[in-house]
Amino acid sequence: MPVSTETTSQLRIAHCDKCGRWVHPAAAECRDCGGTLVARPVSGRGTVFTYTVNHHAFNPEIPTPYVIALVELAEQSGLRIAANIVDCEPDSVTCGMRVEALPEPGPGGAPRFAPAR
Repeated sequence: MPVSTETTSQLRIAHCDKCGRWVHPAAAECRDCGGTLVARPVSGRGTVFTYTVNHHAFNPEIPTPYVIALVELAEQSGLRIAANIVDCEPDSVTCGMRVEALPEPGPGGAPRFAPAR
């Protein structure tokens, strides 16, 4: 169960209703208690845990430079997803920067986050 977005695009992450743990990357069952995982919406708020600025055009639909980051979601310590940081200059991104998920994934399908307002 990967990170998913719907057309209305709310970020969804696997959640264990038995123990309350968020699990990403998703697995067949909860790593803590063995419970069943269900994709649940998350707030979309988080902080940049780490990042890199890519200057090489791997995908012609994504203009360079662009930021690839691990975003730690507010729901749980250690709950991190790979995403692009947009709507700011790549040089302005910092570790610990507060970000919010945007409604639609980017051209490469990755979740997109922008600086929190």
